[in-house]
Amino acid sequence: MRHIKLRDLEVSRIGLGAMGMCHGYTDSGTDEAESVRTLHRALELGVTFIDTAEIYGPYANEGLLGRALKGRREQVVPATKFGLVSHAGAGVWHLDSGPANIRTAVEGSLTRLGTDHIDLYYQHRVDLDIPIEETVGALAELVAAGKVRAIGLSEAGPDTIRRAHAVHPVTAVQSEYSLWTRDPEARVLPLLRELNIGFVPFAPLGQGFLTGTIRSPTPSRRATSGTATRASPARTSGATSVSPTRSRPSPRRRTPPRPRSPWPGSSPRATTSPPSRAPSGSTASRRTPPPTPSG
Repeated sequence: MRHIKLRDLEVSRIGLGAMGMCHGYTDSGTDEAESVRTLHRALELGVTFIDTAEIYGPYANEGLLGRALKGRREQVVPATKFGLVSHAGAGVWHLDSGPANIRTAVEGSLTRLGTDHIDLYYQHRVDLDIPIEETVGALAELVAAGKVRAIGLSEAGPDTIRRAHAVHPVTAVQSEYSLWTRDPEARVLPLLRELNIGFVPFAPLGQGFLTGTIRSPTPSRRATSGTATRASPARTSGATSVSPTRSRPSPRRRTPPRPRSPWPGSSPRATTSPPSRAPSGSTASRRTPPPTPSG
């Protein structure tokens, strides 16, 4: 397994997102024993970078990782996220990146993961009610205390990234990115190169669309994240099925557009050198995001 650097944090080039083991893609239920076997097999294959978040479950996914990785901590670079659970009373799916909430969140994550430090701690979504400088200041205190090794942002735009990085070095930015979700290319990726910040794409296979797993836009957690919308016939050049490997052309189907550039390398989970063109940059929304199975 190849390893790369997210700033100063060394990780396997392919990582494992554990979210779907108990949150998001769980329409058919969950199987903890199978999830544990999957995690152990990933470690055997050389994967070290494993991603979770307190909102997944909520809390259940971090607990699963803590049980599965007991006695194997030295093999793993765990990443988790805060900010979509307000511990002051508002509860789950409420943005809260205030310093007090971060201090509460990190203690819970440390306990569930069964570790004394988190290697990469992301703000899950930008909280426009809390200045990013306050959020990163609180994270810097956790780094100084040894509870967090490195900090990250998820789905943040260029201005937020630059302001955060001015307070404390940002190690990685995580955003949705694949052959059909190219938003970071125009503005975010060039900035990350400039600041030497790593990039971690989530949903690199379009949450199943690019593998042919999704055959119809059925209601599910994928629908809440926009996958079903992007997989509609109108978005797939007139195909009568949303499966790219099983579609038949409609009578007036046009030739689909050619991808502008290939995927950056054979292992897309974590990279600091992706292509740099896309139709638009990332933006953040003030409203509380709905439950989403990605990132």
